[in-house]
Amino acid sequence: MAFLITVITGIVLGFYYIPDGTDTFTAAGLPTNPAKLSVACINGDSECPYAAIPFGFIIRGMHHWSAHMMIAAVFLHMCRVYFTGAYKKPRELNWILGVILLFLTLGFGYTGYLLPANDLSDGAATIGINMAKSVPYLGDLQAILFFGGTDISATNYVLRMYWWHVFILPFISIGLMLVHMALVWIQGVAEPH
Repeated sequence: MAFLITVITGIVLGFYYIPDGTDTFTAAGLPTNPAKLSVACINGDSECPYAAIPFGFIIRGMHHWSAHMMIAAVFLHMCRVYFTGAYKKPRELNWILGVILLFLTLGFGYTGYLLPANDLSDGAATIGINMAKSVPYLGDLQAILFFGGTDISATNYVLRMYWWHVFILPFISIGLMLVHMALVWIQGVAEPH
């Protein structure tokens, strides 16, 4: 249910969100960016230069909290599978798929956290870029692949995270979920060991 609510509210938010994190300047000389302004309009904040989106804050809140519930549900499901021993033979492949789906779900959370393009997003993107760069030999390539650059000031990470969050991760996740559920259907539900 949390996944379906997140998908539905995400589609609605996608109509109003502008995935452009490049800084522009207001008439007063204050820096802002279209992504941050679109989130302000969705929330109905006073800094929105356009008309506020009706009930936008409720839709964004539902998206936010259902995403948290989805992460918690996937984690609790993994705990149940582990503690009941349902990962054992012949279900090892399904356990590996579940672990991959857990990491993809966390990836959804991280990429979604970066989309508002506010100060917290900038800090989280800086940490992510530095973590990616810390990998020996492949660090810079990894940072370019995932964030679009090796420095937060030289990249529009918001657009890259939007693509990961809206197009790439859902495609991979839905495919793996279908395989995961098909294996459960073929093998049956595991009895506790």
